[in-house]
Amino acid sequence: MKTQPIDSYATAMPRGKAAAVHHGAKAGHEKRTQVLFDAYPQANDLRALAGRVKQHAIENLDTLLPQAEERLKANGAHVHWAATAEDACAAVWAIMQQRGARRMVKSKTMVSEEIHLTAYLEKRGATALETDLGEFIVQIDGDIPSHVVKPILHKSRHEIAASFERHGLGAYDSDPETITRRARAHLRDQYISADVALTGANFLVAESGRIVIVTNEGNSRFCVARAPVHIALIGIEKILPRDRDLPLLLGLLGRSGTGQALTVYTEFIAGPRAAGKTEGPEEMHVIFVDNGRSEVLASDCREILRCIRCGACMNVCPVYRQASGHAYRSVYPGPVGAVLSPLLAGKNFPAMADLPKASSLCGACNEVCPVDIPIPDLLLRLRDRAKREGAPTVAAAPMGPFALLATHPAAWRMAMRAGSVMNVLPPEWIPAGLAKAWTRTRTVPEWRGGQFRRWWRDRQKTTAAANEKPQINAD
Repeated sequence: MKTQPIDSYATAMPRGKAAAVHHGAKAGHEKRTQVLFDAYPQANDLRALAGRVKQHAIENLDTLLPQAEERLKANGAHVHWAATAEDACAAVWAIMQQRGARRMVKSKTMVSEEIHLTAYLEKRGATALETDLGEFIVQIDGDIPSHVVKPILHKSRHEIAASFERHGLGAYDSDPETITRRARAHLRDQYISADVALTGANFLVAESGRIVIVTNEGNSRFCVARAPVHIALIGIEKILPRDRDLPLLLGLLGRSGTGQALTVYTEFIAGPRAAGKTEGPEEMHVIFVDNGRSEVLASDCREILRCIRCGACMNVCPVYRQASGHAYRSVYPGPVGAVLSPLLAGKNFPAMADLPKASSLCGACNEVCPVDIPIPDLLLRLRDRAKREGAPTVAAAPMGPFALLATHPAAWRMAMRAGSVMNVLPPEWIPAGLAKAWTRTRTVPEWRGGQFRRWWRDRQKTTAAANEKPQINAD
């Protein structure tokens, strides 16, 4: 995707797409807030606890990953390790070749997007069909997801109906139920004829070797039930130590991601089909994917590996709401992507170094994160790294004038008084240069500087007067 500053991308975005992203993200955040705090009055305490659980997990991968491998093998699964995206794709292809497989059905997995698995397989004559409805629509349109939970947040039902008509899935009809039925009819045949099913995992428990997959469409169950081979692509950070950690994380994931107490389908898969069973895969392969995560773990931004891909930070972020996920030029958009994407880029960090600047540092992303990731702090650390390494980033306001005013009280007071002129100054009179460039894509708020000092002075006078009143002797 072409590199473009996020503010420029947002300005050029079609109005309909901008409205779809803004309203969809806003609605998701409002639903999350209601459902989460209705269920958990002390939700912030639970977020902090979940953050500690995940932090413990990522800091003990050296013991938890071998434990998970041992349990998986005991459950009958094959375990593979992939240091890079190329290694992960090659491992999938090798498994398919061993079975003579050419047709894959995929449940939603961000790791497969990250490593560009579909393109890799297509170059080798295999097909990989997305079965999540949103991902399916993105795939037939040649598009990319705009959100980690809601891939087609940027599309309207009218666009989807037109897309279905173009691809021979039925005459134009924008009724959501009709769209869903047509997708269902098309996908059922694909499930039956597939050679391989590919899934991700929301969690993998080291104690039991069980992978956990949550969906609202049941597509992962259709994939795994029929295909003879199940491949699970799992980022190494998805490990949890114990089964008892799951109720906490699953409860926060559903409420944070989609505003549900629990997703419609929550699957626990321990291994391939057991003896005497009629459904399920004959083989199960788990591929642990690193692809830069070890380097992230070694950095001062390791907390980002706690992320459970709920999308809550995207829904609340004022920048994401204006720009959409496509503006971030990465599989992982929004605040989490502004941290994770530059880190996973490795040597290509300079190409992503502008993303940490795509934030107002309002802190809302940290406030909604179900695992309490200090995203604003991580963004500042990456901004500092970009500065130290001389990576090109978007223009920033010069801090010299601010520092001068902030260290000279008299000059500060004069600036506060003079600032009120901005409330009556016509836009065309704004000084040229940085200020004018800044206001091309932003609305200047009403100037209210100096009111605090006035309020504080009046409050001190009121307090002093009250203290001077004669005290009445009760005797």
